[in-house]
Amino acid sequence: MTVYFIGAGPGAADLITVRGARTLARCRVCLYAGSLVPRELLAECPPDARLVDTARLNLDQITDELVRAHRAGEDVARLHSGDPSVFSAVAEQMRRLDAHGVPYEVIPGVPAFAAAAAALGRELTVPTVGQTVVLTRVAQQATLMPDGEDLATLGRSRALIVLHLAARYVDRVVAELLPHYGADCPAAVVARASRPDELVLRGTLGDIADRVKEAGVVRTAVIMVGRTLGAEQFRDSHLYSARRERPWSP
Repeated sequence: MTVYFIGAGPGAADLITVRGARTLARCRVCLYAGSLVPRELLAECPPDARLVDTARLNLDQITDELVRAHRAGEDVARLHSGDPSVFSAVAEQMRRLDAHGVPYEVIPGVPAFAAAAAALGRELTVPTVGQTVVLTRVAQQATLMPDGEDLATLGRSRALIVLHLAARYVDRVVAELLPHYGADCPAAVVARASRPDELVLRGTLGDIADRVKEAGVVRTAVIMVGRTLGAEQFRDSHLYSARRERPWSP
């Protein structure tokens, strides 16, 4: 049988994809991160499905659950918050399943940064202002960043920086980006994007750290820094330009 890594989206239960919901509805086993995945999504599972909260399980225990279900002939839904392609710890699970000969499939989901941009009402790429988005995080004691991927280095591009898992380190973020972006650069923090208790903080690189600390935000948040967040005067894109030649149509 198959293990399905399903992106559950950023928090709102109705932001799961149609494919994800349909797959969830036919899997007899569902492993989910209880602290991150909305409980309402579990209602999509079959009534007699076995539900396993992985919040307190380590990688070996999670792998055992996946392999056991596969050997019992049961499809497994492995629900991950956001999208499995970034900061999901899916790669290490895939490696374990490969070693056990267990097939798997990935079903993408709405990433947290997309939900944060929606909450801000912003396009992250704006013509002539910024066309590059950098998704990253900051080094922690448990997981170091590879050489050349520190904020001080990435900040030299002056591209829009999107930081996951970094709210509690906002002072460090500001200190490393200030030399490249300047204190007046627009910045925003969106906590619990798309959820009923969503919180949006807007400011500049010079004051966003104070706003984050005043609001008590320490987790489940996305930090964004870049000029496109405040862009108002910019050239229209060529995509819909009246000067662009278009094939004739009736």
